[in-house]
Amino acid sequence: MTTAEQNRLNTKDARLAGALYLAIAVCGAFSIGYVPMQIVVEGDAARTAQNLLTQVGLFRLGVLADIAVILFEIAITVILFQMFRSKSPRLAVIAMLSRFGMIVIMGLNLLMWTTAYVVASQPTGFDPSSAQSLALVFIKAHSLGVFVWQIFFGAHLLALGAMILRTRTVPHLLGWGLLVGAFGYLVQAVVELTFTNIAALDFLVIGLLTVVTISELGFGLWLLLRGTRKVAGQKTI
Repeated sequence: MTTAEQNRLNTKDARLAGALYLAIAVCGAFSIGYVPMQIVVEGDAARTAQNLLTQVGLFRLGVLADIAVILFEIAITVILFQMFRSKSPRLAVIAMLSRFGMIVIMGLNLLMWTTAYVVASQPTGFDPSSAQSLALVFIKAHSLGVFVWQIFFGAHLLALGAMILRTRTVPHLLGWGLLVGAFGYLVQAVVELTFTNIAALDFLVIGLLTVVTISELGFGLWLLLRGTRKVAGQKTI
């Protein structure tokens, strides 16, 4: 295969990765952000169960969006590994394994969400009040599961950001944004999973998540619009 052919394949993969990044952002915002906001009433098991039963269409769309995210994540994980493995082999493996770990947690999280619907909507042997309370427990586990997969995603972004900084293929500003912003996911995960309430940490998390969100969207758009450039003299580890 000629160098020109390799470049065309790299560009095609990069643009596919960029499209997947944006698709994940849209589907994830809908399933993780919008749908729970419309269904879950914090601390009110009865109203939450009622919302689950009366907004079945929205619930199903959320499940479909979650499934799409998981499938897109599998594809983008493989593509990013192929893009960077020749430049930073060890970091590429770390990034791939971390993101696959995140995907596994996402699958378990989807199971929690659908189990909540089963408990609330089908005969389980519990009285209605107990069934509603149990459904709310699964929903709470689902919300905490988001912070569990953020640990794996934070590790992935640390490796991805470091890989970008070791090559001139992608703008280093995006690499720094991913590397620094990754701590937003990690710090938020620690804060939420340890039930810590410190205002200063909340402000820190907001700032870091803003940085990483802009960087992730920027990386996705850059891949989609520009693709990769083959540049000599790249570092490897």
